[in-house]
Amino acid sequence: VQLQASGGGLVQAGGSLRLSCAASGRTSSIRYLAWFRQAPGNERDFVAAMQWSARSTFYANAVKGRFTISRDKNTVYLQMNVLTPDDTAVYSCAAGPSVIQSNRESQHAYAYWGQGTQVTVSS
Repeated sequence: VQLQASGGGLVQAGGSLRLSCAASGRTSSIRYLAWFRQAPGNERDFVAAMQWSARSTFYANAVKGRFTISRDKNTVYLQMNVLTPDDTAVYSCAAGPSVIQSNRESQHAYAYWGQGTQVTVSS
């Protein structure tokens, strides 16, 4: 499975961005696709995940109500609204065949990673 992320950029606080993650290859093996983010000096944090077939969605508390993960065919989107400077980070998408409910928020559960895309929110 290959993942190609895009859509980052610079936006003012309160603004919106939409990230895309295009999956290719053996997408039938994907159980979950997730977004993670890493700010400078911080660990990589879970942001949102989608169960690939059922399309159930899950969010970190920090983004719940502001971010929406969705899927159209083999592309997963992360719509980010009401952005704050705390959302500034490198965002990466990840997928895996072995992800289950109990580990879906752990980066270590994901076998495939796209390149990161920078999101910068100015105050």
